[in-house]
Amino acid sequence: MKTTDKARFDTRLPKEHKELFEYAAQLGGFRNLTDYVIHVLMEKSTLIIEKHNSILASRKDQEIFFDAITKDIEPNKSLKSAASKYQKKIKKVNE
Repeated sequence: MKTTDKARFDTRLPKEHKELFEYAAQLGGFRNLTDYVIHVLMEKSTLIIEKHNSILASRKDQEIFFDAITKDIEPNKSLKSAASKYQKKIKKVNE
C-alpha cells in the first residue's frame, strides 16, 4: 500500500467495547485507539491469511501426492537412475 493512498474505516460499536479497546490500547503503549486497532487488525489478518494459505498448500500437496501414487505414470529417467543407484548400494550392503 502506498503511503499516499488512504482510505477511511468507520464503525459503530457499543460504548463498553470502545472503552475496553481504549484501555487495551493504553496498556499496550499505543498512541491512540486508531493505532491499536490497525495493529491488532493487521496482526490478526496476517494470521488468518497464513492459515488459509497453509491449508491451500497442504491440499495441493495432498493432490500431488495422491496423483503420484494412484495414477499409472511411467517414471522419468532421473527417477529410474536414482532407483538403480539405490538398488546397487543396497546390494553392496547385503553382500
